[in-house]
Amino acid sequence: MGHRGCRLAVTYPEIAKMQTAAVIRAAINVSKAHPDWNLVPEIMIPLAGDTKELKYVKKFVVETADAEIAAAGVDLKYEVGTMIEIPRAALTADQIATEAEFFCFGTNDLTQMTFGFSRDDAGKFLDAYYDAKIFENDPFAKLDQTGVGQLMEMAITKGKATRPELHCGICGEHGGDPSSVEFCHKIGLDYVSCSPFRVPIARLAAAQAAIADKK
Repeated sequence: MGHRGCRLAVTYPEIAKMQTAAVIRAAINVSKAHPDWNLVPEIMIPLAGDTKELKYVKKFVVETADAEIAAAGVDLKYEVGTMIEIPRAALTADQIATEAEFFCFGTNDLTQMTFGFSRDDAGKFLDAYYDAKIFENDPFAKLDQTGVGQLMEMAITKGKATRPELHCGICGEHGGDPSSVEFCHKIGLDYVSCSPFRVPIARLAAAQAAIADKK
């Protein structure tokens, strides 16, 4: 919520241009140092909730990226996608996918906005919810598969109906929770991302989910 994410890029396009230039220049430098690597940088526009909003910011991203690639005289492919963290984006994912080449679910914010909770103060009252058996788990630690998960599954289905090659992932602490990783595998996500100390747990959970799926 608030003046952040792609909303900053709408009011201050120079921020999106600066960040895009940094990503593309870094990718060009790495590709020159390692010509045998197949680099395809992914530029993710966060907090988009409307297709026109995403298209507006994407225009600056593409113009900047293409100019940097042309100036360097290299052939570099890149993708522009969005982070699905607003319920409206999940509900209109078929429209969002006309502009986004990939989805990444920002489940921290998607959980906040779906429940109407704030991570800043949820810890002050969630214990009462556990005691009253309203919640069994912290929704910011273990993905709410019924509500937030339904939005994710809907977004994947609608997004791939528009763009069949759409690849999807998850970014947030839920990416390191085993039951959440298993759910993400079940609904067709391609990858999970989480904080470094949870990577071993996420890898193990992903492997177990894949093995269980084959069985």
